[in-house]
Amino acid sequence: MSKTYFPGKRKAIAVWTTAALLSLPLAAHADEREDLEKLRATVLSLIDTLVKTGILPRDKADAMMRDAQRRATEVLAQAPPPEVGADGKKIVRVPYVPEAVRVQMREQIKAEVLAQTRGEAPNWGAPAAPGVKSAEATEARSRLQIEADMRLRAESIRPTSDNTAAKLVSIGNPDVTRAPDIWSNTAFNTQQHQDRTRVRARMGFNYEVADGVDAGMSITTGSTTGPTSTNQTMATGASQSPGFFNKYGAVIDKAFIKYEPFKGISLSGGRIRNPFIATDLVWADDLSFEGFALAWKAPSGTLLDSFATAGWFPLAFTAPGQSRHRDLLALQTGFNWQLGVKENRLKVAAALYAYSGIEGVKETTTDKSLVPDYVLRSEYGAGFRQRGNTLFRINTNSFYDSATNWGLASGFRELDLTASLDVAQFDPLHVIVSGDIVRNLAFDRGAMQRRTGMNIQDGSAIGYMAKVQIGAPVVKVAGDWNVSLAYRRLGSDAVLDAFTNSDFGLGGTNNKGFTLGANLGLARNTWLGARWMSSEALDSLVPVVRSNSSKTKFSIDTFQFDLNTRF
Repeated sequence: MSKTYFPGKRKAIAVWTTAALLSLPLAAHADEREDLEKLRATVLSLIDTLVKTGILPRDKADAMMRDAQRRATEVLAQAPPPEVGADGKKIVRVPYVPEAVRVQMREQIKAEVLAQTRGEAPNWGAPAAPGVKSAEATEARSRLQIEADMRLRAESIRPTSDNTAAKLVSIGNPDVTRAPDIWSNTAFNTQQHQDRTRVRARMGFNYEVADGVDAGMSITTGSTTGPTSTNQTMATGASQSPGFFNKYGAVIDKAFIKYEPFKGISLSGGRIRNPFIATDLVWADDLSFEGFALAWKAPSGTLLDSFATAGWFPLAFTAPGQSRHRDLLALQTGFNWQLGVKENRLKVAAALYAYSGIEGVKETTTDKSLVPDYVLRSEYGAGFRQRGNTLFRINTNSFYDSATNWGLASGFRELDLTASLDVAQFDPLHVIVSGDIVRNLAFDRGAMQRRTGMNIQDGSAIGYMAKVQIGAPVVKVAGDWNVSLAYRRLGSDAVLDAFTNSDFGLGGTNNKGFTLGANLGLARNTWLGARWMSSEALDSLVPVVRSNSSKTKFSIDTFQFDLNTRF
């Protein structure tokens, strides 16, 4: 079977030969003939090794030697006559190159050779897997990237004893709510402490199919009943039933293709990692996006390292008699600027997240045959909502089903501004200050009244967060550490509660409070983490529609202790 010859090898072999020669000790008074013999022996040995390993065909090696001899003859013919001393002998002047310089030059040359040959013959010279061609096996290994992480968590949830009882949350108006999962769930207790242990395991791969084309997929613990959490609670099975050592389920969290036709421009599609610069005020850390994202990034060192990302993400497609189309259009632009000679960086981004078809539509007839198709499923379902958004009852309860179906009282068009300043003057200790402010431009009390038939007097369309972190930016090795303190205030209808943080205040919007956190490295890629979150509801869980409406209280302290590892 013939061997494949890679076009870029000649230059690579020449550079490797130079690297080998640089490793020879050079003396100020070396014998010229001895040096030439060493040079000749080194080159011949290197070429012979490449031929024996199948990297370079014999005919190509012979052609290279003939070409080298021809070029050497031409160079010698044009060279000036050698310098002669007083005794008539040739003077040989060999510059002294310090060992440290030779080592640095060899490492730089090796890095350049590997970078050049990766696209022509990735990892050439590496051993092949049994029964597989060397070039094919090494190329596959070089193009495949695997990443995984695991987290064990102990969590303690401590509601305050004076919280409004769950059974009283619906008092006032059963047709509006900000916590349907509390008052409609007889098992939920707003005053009882809860302790649980959880595990999160994730593993994924990215494969470079061709230059500029990547494909990837990842699996994780968790379930299909919510988009934000990948946690698996220990000792629980399906539908929160007792687990009794039952096995965990796994779900596909990402499946994507990424195409980069030009340097700095990429198109990603499928189920992808969050493509936007953001905090968990708007997007939960574990949230993946479904749809398409187009990203542009300026060449490093130009245009303040600016960037832009646009995306379209479907939430629900039109199904006659079942649902209407709902989607998210998003655009973000910003810059990532290095300040001074240190790695001080200022990152600023502005984004607009516009949802369409997301608002609830009230059913106005008891005749099912007269209900337009788009009305039947404008519901904001329990499978993805958390709590906090203002909801109203959209069904008349006289047909379709006997349950209460909830719809969003407000539309959502979120303007989000984020900024982060990383001060690295005291590296490896960094001081990172970050902030996020978001406003729902579609929040309109008049439109909400026309949609719901009720004058909702409370609620908020603004959210903001500020955070300070001191220590290592990322904990990587034993002894690395960081501590952080954050304050957040997220109005009931500032963002869609389905996609925001799922831990603070048991998840969702309509809350405020502090988060204190710390991380400590135990070993390489292994660290301990601890967080205390103290949250309090901003507005009543029952929206105020008249002056004598009942108001509720909902406050929670949450403690989390994590053991993390990544590999």
